[in-house]
Amino acid sequence: MTTLLVIAKEPLPGRVKTRLTPPFTPGQAALLAEAALCDTLHAVAATPASRRVLVLDGAPGPWLPPGFEVLPQCAGGLDERLADAFAHCSGPALLIGMDTPQVTPELLTVDFAGCDAYLGPAEDGGFWALGLAEPDPALLRGVPMSTPETGAVQRERLLAAGLRVRELPRLRDVDTAADAHAVAALVPHGRFAARLARCTPVAR
Repeated sequence: MTTLLVIAKEPLPGRVKTRLTPPFTPGQAALLAEAALCDTLHAVAATPASRRVLVLDGAPGPWLPPGFEVLPQCAGGLDERLADAFAHCSGPALLIGMDTPQVTPELLTVDFAGCDAYLGPAEDGGFWALGLAEPDPALLRGVPMSTPETGAVQRERLLAAGLRVRELPRLRDVDTAADAHAVAALVPHGRFAARLARCTPVAR
């Protein structure tokens, strides 16, 4: 079975979802981040896996469901932190972030028969998921993160290594208020949508 990795930040005001402020306050943005992370973790918890690992910048809170190992993120850029997450895996692994609360166990149930890697492209040009049948941290180091070309560069890195890449559905990350409303509409009964409905935008 696959190891499922979630890389995340502790949802503290001023440290997460800063692009949601404005129209939301830092406190509201942190609550939205917590709800997104909670939805994500519960989807992972419901997915068949050999291990479920939260790779965390910060400390776990009551939002963490049972059944997860918690590993601290290493220092360095995001490429180094993603690479280090895979370095803790000895078999097939799928890594996702905390920005796609619309993920489902069905999306996260991957089969590496006939392929070596999975890539889940994000609408902003990045990627929301990366799966490796044989985790190799070198496949991520040096990939420019948080740019419109990140997903394309990562895909080319995988192909250049001779890997057979299978693509997952394209998803929208929650970065802006428009993203938040669009994603909440996809999963109207989730924790994220419920939290967004209780957030009143502040005056600009």
